[in-house]
Amino acid sequence: MQLDEVIDQFHQALNDFARGDPEPVKAMFSHSGDVSLANPWGPPVVGRERVSGALESAAARFKDGRVTAIDALTKHVTTDLACFLDMEHWQAKVGGGDEASPFDLRVTSIYRLEGNRWALVHRHADPITTPKAPDAVLGH
Repeated sequence: MQLDEVIDQFHQALNDFARGDPEPVKAMFSHSGDVSLANPWGPPVVGRERVSGALESAAARFKDGRVTAIDALTKHVTTDLACFLDMEHWQAKVGGGDEASPFDLRVTSIYRLEGNRWALVHRHADPITTPKAPDAVLGH
């Protein structure tokens, strides 16, 4: 499968994730020991089992959601490594809430060619989408 097809498949899998199903997203991640994830709900994790657990925990927070748009900001692609910076726009019931809420995520994704398959080896998603004052970043 070509890289563009893998990216499209992952974006479709995010809709399942936003409805509480982590399995299609988990299938896109590498099975290697150096796979990593940093999501808004916990510390960064490394390793297939820890990434899988973090994805399950994160997906369990969502219900009746979808990704409404993805703004591709930039990408860097070599023959065996690809890095993407995107803004993801979500809408979902979060944390057991009754109302769907919109939210945005700043996302860095790194894919690696593993054999003949592009696999996600790192994803960092956070809600920082607007400028922050230095004091806010430092927690003062």
